[in-house]
Amino acid sequence: MISSGQTVIRRGGVQDAESIAELHAHSWRTTYQGIVPEEGLGDGMVAQRRELWKLRLEADYGEPGNAPELLVAERAGAMVGFIYLVPQPDGGVLIDNLHVRPGLNGGGIGRELLAAARTHVAERHPGAELSLEVLRDNTRAIAFYEREGAERVRAQEGEFPGGFLLPEYVYAWPAARVAVGSGRPEPTDRSK
Repeated sequence: MISSGQTVIRRGGVQDAESIAELHAHSWRTTYQGIVPEEGLGDGMVAQRRELWKLRLEADYGEPGNAPELLVAERAGAMVGFIYLVPQPDGGVLIDNLHVRPGLNGGGIGRELLAAARTHVAERHPGAELSLEVLRDNTRAIAFYEREGAERVRAQEGEFPGGFLLPEYVYAWPAARVAVGSGRPEPTDRSK
């Protein structure tokens, strides 16, 4: 477990699926309003996210090095954010999700989650590049990633639920920059 002031970051597990799904859907509706078509932010989003996270968190990925890692941020025992890291076939690690509870953005939670992710990658996947995909119009997130040292690698189109194609960028931290974020203890596994 990592604790910095008010925020505790821990490993997540299947017991977090419901809370993750709710935070994920709420974050999408808030962050992507005006970016993603309304049909992509509809009423079924919580149920879709619930099914997605249950599948992700119950899956058997075989070798431990292949398993994604969910890190959860809590304050006063309440979930305030999460980051989901997925090892890639090329040896890199993809940040598949990084969400902070709407209304708490700008309070350091995202930075703490990213630091814990960089520590995890530096220790569990030495030499790996850390990357993510971000919607082109999500300018607040882009500014955050650039402040945190990520470099824009390329532009592409991303496919979203409902079949929407939206312009996005790929950002990455080369292996040397991933290690810069390390040095903090690995979160304790409380999912067992």
